[in-house]
Amino acid sequence: MMMAFQSRRAFNRLLGGMMLGSTLLAATAGTALAQQQEVNIYSSRHYDADKLIYAAFEKKTGILVNVIEGKDDELIERLKAEGRNSPADILLAVDAGRLWRAQDAGVLQPIKSAVLEKAIPAAYREPDGYWFGLSARARVIIYNKAAVKPSELSSYEDLADPKWKGRILVRSSTNVYNQSLTGSILAAHGPEKTEAWAKGLVANFARPPQGGDIDQIKAVEAGEGDIAISNTYYFGRLVNSSNPKERELAKKVAVFFPNQGDRGTHVNISGAGVVKYAPHKQAAVTFLEFLATPEAQKIFAEANYEYPVVAGIPAHPVVAAWGDFKRDSLNAAIYGRNNADALKIMDRAGWK
Repeated sequence: MMMAFQSRRAFNRLLGGMMLGSTLLAATAGTALAQQQEVNIYSSRHYDADKLIYAAFEKKTGILVNVIEGKDDELIERLKAEGRNSPADILLAVDAGRLWRAQDAGVLQPIKSAVLEKAIPAAYREPDGYWFGLSARARVIIYNKAAVKPSELSSYEDLADPKWKGRILVRSSTNVYNQSLTGSILAAHGPEKTEAWAKGLVANFARPPQGGDIDQIKAVEAGEGDIAISNTYYFGRLVNSSNPKERELAKKVAVFFPNQGDRGTHVNISGAGVVKYAPHKQAAVTFLEFLATPEAQKIFAEANYEYPVVAGIPAHPVVAAWGDFKRDSLNAAIYGRNNADALKIMDRAGWK
């Protein structure tokens, strides 16, 4: 369910803006300048870290942040329906697949920003400036230390080997993180080999996919399977959990970074783009540029165990303890673009 704007005042502004529609476009220059003192965000992120970032941005710039939260596809459909009357300035999403879908739906606009182009590596941003990756998460193997030796693990491709039959835990193919992982394999190997891999992987499932990444990790500790596929930040939450049982659970499993001998571990991004008809475009660009500052990057890292995308910003100590690793340099736009084909392959493979 979508959340309302964070304040009644903000909601009233939104409602008034939607009713006035084109009248606002004819506002005086002074009114337009005043409107730049707020930015309206549609976000599919639901992390406490984001609240800290919004507060830091407001304090630094004086620009008020208004937020509507919802699921990625719902927000994209909402933007399509609102069209020119949309109050949204920014779409903030959890995966390159969703950002690509928004771009393909025509609800984003390209922007030029020397700040973003300098701070964010090319692999983490759409080449024409439609969206920018602002934090990163590796999709890794979490293994039960009592059942698996690190020497037995190697690559994503190896997970289709029959030696893993009945041992792998992973969430549904409807999950965009898995779609992007499959999209990266599609980019590396082409459709036929990717489909063969997906069928082999499905044959090795310990149980039908269910729950989220943390559920897979907990099931590994409980002995329902020996390895899980998960994003790193979920494991970071367990390691540093306020719940003693979760901290103990985390001690029984460990992180393995796949494909270190070839292309590197798949790294996905959470990112944002400026909405096509953003009424506060300059404020939106200012917000994106703030997300690439050391201040915001540290919040991504320290409050949500995500990898900073900006060079020189350290990961959280819990994350850093897992060690450095080679990352797949594939541009996020490619596995985003492969999303639809990846899902078709997963469906044919029986990955429910």
